[in-house]
Parts: sequence; structure tokens; C-alpha cells
Amino acid sequence: MLSIIQNDLQTVKTISDLKRFFLSVHFLMPSLLMVFTFLPMTFIAGLPIQFWIKQICMYVFWIGVFYLTLLVLAPKLLYKSRGLIFGICAFAIICFSYALNNWLEQLINLPAIMQKYVLNGYSQVGNLSVAVITAIIIGIAIINAVTRKIQSDQLREKALENQKISTELSFLKSQINPHFFFNVLHTIYGLTELDPAKAKDSIYTLSHMMRYVLYDTKSDVTTLEKELLFIDNYIKLMQLRISNDVQVIFDKPANFQNTEIAPMLFLPLVENAFKHGISTVHPSFIYIGVSRQENTLFIEVRNSNFDEKAADMEESNGIGLVNTQRRLNLLYPGKHTLNIQDLKETEEFIVQLRIFLT
Repeated sequence: MLSIIQNDLQTVKTISDLKRFFLSVHFLMPSLLMVFTFLPMTFIAGLPIQFWIKQICMYVFWIGVFYLTLLVLAPKLLYKSRGLIFGICAFAIICFSYALNNWLEQLINLPAIMQKYVLNGYSQVGNLSVAVITAIIIGIAIINAVTRKIQSDQLREKALENQKISTELSFLKSQINPHFFFNVLHTIYGLTELDPAKAKDSIYTLSHMMRYVLYDTKSDVTTLEKELLFIDNYIKLMQLRISNDVQVIFDKPANFQNTEIAPMLFLPLVENAFKHGISTVHPSFIYIGVSRQENTLFIEVRNSNFDEKAADMEESNGIGLVNTQRRLNLLYPGKHTLNIQDLKETEEFIVQLRIFLT
């Protein structure tokens, strides 16, 4: 059964390769040129062998002109903005084709022979038609070369853009992870003397979180279930160093149907809430809600706000929210909304994120 499937796949690949070849310029151009070269005179019966010898020579010459223009002159001159030199070379080739055709005809005395088959003046008409055909071939080669250059440039730009995005995403993620581990390790360090048992449990929890960061975030996507479990563990660790006056609510459904999402996307929102939503004097709260309606994922983080913040987001909230906004723009362009509100009158900070899943 497997061998049959492999044979079918190989057959499909072969057919696809043949179709691609027959539609390529390397098949179409020689074929059309062959038709154009040998068919116009076939309505005259019994043409001499000298005529066909000359036509074959010119056919080989025209194929050479086409590939010379496509593979040499265009890349070396036209692509490098040397249009004047390219034009001189093209004009020289056209003149050479006129001289070559005339030389071949004189060599085999073709004009005198062809007078028996067609009207007088064959040689002059033939030389001019050869020059025109050569010019047309050069024009077709130029069009094809420019088209290939544009396509190549577009593919290169797309590859560079993808590489740039991948590099930037990796950089943004690397900024987030050390920031997170610094906070957590600082918390565990404070527990080592106060409560060694809790510190031990915290290290165990942290090891699972590190496993997630090291292995499950290597790909572009993870499951929402794993991402929320990571956030849940983070909340447990952060609760070790806050008082009972801080109310932390994590509201999430039990089942997300294996929803895929970019990894490490929610952590900066939660980090920001713990960083700016905790007070040692006043009662504080942090609310984290996650829900999904059809193809829309909604995340809301609310926290009490006691810090005096600068007007600039980067200064007031660190790199977390700035990087999150940048990652969203790269990962979900046009498929997300991020709303940040700093309510001074109620001393509340709200982050609302909607992601439109496909």
C-alpha cells in the first residue's frame, strides 16, 4: 500500500515537473521560434536544401541571441543600470544578424536559387526580416529578464522580511524571559530562609515552567492550555511574596479545544499587573480573565494602580507591554486589538486584548 502511494506521489511530481517545463520560457521560446522560422516558407513546395541550411543556421543564431540577452547582457548590464551600453550591444547584435544572413546567402548563392521559387528581391526582404526578428527576440528576452528580476527581488525581500521578523521575535522573547526569571528567582531567594519547604516547592514549580520555556516555546505556536498552565504556575509563585490583602482572581474556562496561540504572549500582561498592582498599605486586587467566543480570544487584566506613571508607556510599564505590542503586530497583523487604560480616578489599570483566530 505504501509503495503504491509513493508511486502515485512520484507520478504527480513528474507530471507537475513536465507541466512546469512545458510552460517555461526555455520550452516555449525555442518552440515558437522554430515554428516562426520553418513554417512561413513551407507553402512553397520543393524548396532547395540551401534555404533550409540557412534557416537552421539562423535558428541556432537566434537561440543564442535569446540566451545571450537573457543570461549575460541583462544581468551584467541591464540589472546594473548600464542601459546605454546594453542598447549599443543590442543594436550591434541586430546589425550583425543582418550581416550574417547576407553572408550566408552569398556563401551558398541563395538569392539566385530562390528566384526560381519566389519574386525578385528575396535577399533584401530576407535581410530586413532577419533584423526585425532579431530585435523582437531581444525584446522578448528583455521582458523575460526584467520579469525574472522583479520576481527574484520580491522573493528576496520577502525572505529578508521573514528573517527579520523571526530574528526580532526571538529577540523580543529573549527580553521577556530573563525579566520573568529574575523576578521569580528573587522571590524564591527570599523564601530560602523564611520557609525552606515553600522554597523547595517553588523550585519544583519553576523547573516545570523552565521546561515549558525551553522546549514548548521553540516553535511558533503552543496550546492555550499550556500557556494558561504556565500563567497559573507564575501566579502561584508570585502569591508567595504578597500579603493576604491582595486578591488575585484567575478566571478561565476549563476547555479551550486545543486552541493554538503564540507562546509567552500573556506573561508580560500578568507581570505588569503584579509589578504595579500591589500595595503594602492599601488593599489590592489583580483580575485575569480569559474567554473565547467562536474565533475570538479575549484576555483582560485588571489591577489596582498605586504607582505614579510617566506619560510614556515604555517608561511607565517597562519593556513588557511595549514588546507585547510589537509581537502582536508581527504575529497577528490586523488580527488583534490591544486596549490599555490607566484610570486615574479609580486607581485602576486595565489591559484588554482581543485576538481573532483563524
